This record gives sequence, C-alpha cells and structure tokens, in this order.
Amino acid sequence: MSDLDTLSVIFDLDGTLVDSEPNYYEASRQVLAEHGVPGFSWSDHESYVGISTRETVTIWRERYGLRASAAELLAATNRRYLDLARTRTRAYPEMRRFVELLAAERVPMAVASGSSPEAIEAILAGTGLAAHLGTAVSADEVPHGKPAPDVFLEAARRLGADPADCVVLEDAAPGAAAAHAAGMRCIALPYVPAQADAPEFTTASLLLRGGQAEFSARSAYAWLRDAARGATTR
Repeated sequence: MSDLDTLSVIFDLDGTLVDSEPNYYEASRQVLAEHGVPGFSWSDHESYVGISTRETVTIWRERYGLRASAAELLAATNRRYLDLARTRTRAYPEMRRFVELLAAERVPMAVASGSSPEAIEAILAGTGLAAHLGTAVSADEVPHGKPAPDVFLEAARRLGADPADCVVLEDAAPGAAAAHAAGMRCIALPYVPAQADAPEFTTASLLLRGGQAEFSARSAYAWLRDAARGATTR
C-alpha cells in the first residue's frame, strides 16, 4: 500500500501543472483587439486567472460592451488558445516530478480545470502528462465553474474518492475557494504571488506564498504523507 494510503490528488491545470497563462493572455489579447478592445495588458489578464474561459468571455461582454455573443467569443478564444497551446505549453518540471512520484505509488489522480475539454486533452497529450492523468474534468462539463466546487466534486466522483480524502493543488484564489467548498484539502501556490494574501487562500491547508518557485515534488510528497498519517488537520 502507498504511504499516502487513501488519499487522491486533484490538479488544477493552467498555472498549476503547466505554464499556460501566457497562451491564454495572448489568445485573449488577440480576440479582444479584433472586437475593438486594444491594449489588453498582462495586468488586465491577471484578474481572470483561475476563472473559466466561459465565464471570462461573459465578463468581457459586460465590461467592454461587446456585441458578439458569449458563444462566439468563447469559440474564438478557444480556437486561438488551442493553436498556441499545442506547441507552446510546458509542464513545470517539479510538477512533472510530483506527478511521476504519485504515479509510481499508484495514487489516484485527476485534473479539474476551467479550460475546455479540447484544451485539456491537447495540453496533457502535448506535455506527455496524459500518460499519468487519465481522468480530467472541464468546467464545461459541470453546471458551475470555480469558485463553485462542481469540477472538484465531479473529479472525486470519477476517481471513486471521498472528497475528504482528496487534496487539490491550485494556483488561483477561485480554485482554492472551490476546493474548500468541496470539503477538500488544498495546497495553494499562487500564480501571482502578490495575490497570496487573498482571503480565499487562507482556507488552504498549505500555502506556498512564492508559488512555483517554492514548490518541490519531494516536499509536497512528504506533506501528503504526513496528511495521510493525520499530521495535517485542516
């Protein structure tokens, strides 16, 4: 039996497993420019980190007064993102090592993301992570995206796991809130370290305030082992 006993691990994708936010930013910038919104900056994009694309385009329509339908904006953004994601997405090295450590111990794992099913599939295949992460849930497949708990609860259901036995890895405040709402423990590593003081991150069982720069596969595994033994109570 694994040192992690009955634990299951659920990963957010964008900004957690892979550095895909630059691709989302570029896709968003191009689509908004085409619809008469120039000058969309990286700082503008940071406010959408952790929000599903479906919800993002709905916010755009209200914020920028866009005439295109949400469906049209979603399709255009996903199309541009996929073109970028297939060739320009890299997995974080320590995250890849962590996934491989868990796979070697036969720990059940899943991905739960705000991205489309097509984007999730393309990224996991392109990075080689699909070999270990065969269970994936998109916000498009559940009624509500993060910060609602739906994607995490559906991932647990597909794994056959009790939510209380699941640990989520997340980089965004809405995802940390979703994990808490699902009754799951959370390792939070903010994609934007300046947002580490967001109230949603206070619910995390482990907060790595420096984000990916502080993440270590071995340290995360040790934390999970202690959590399985009851050393981590939150």
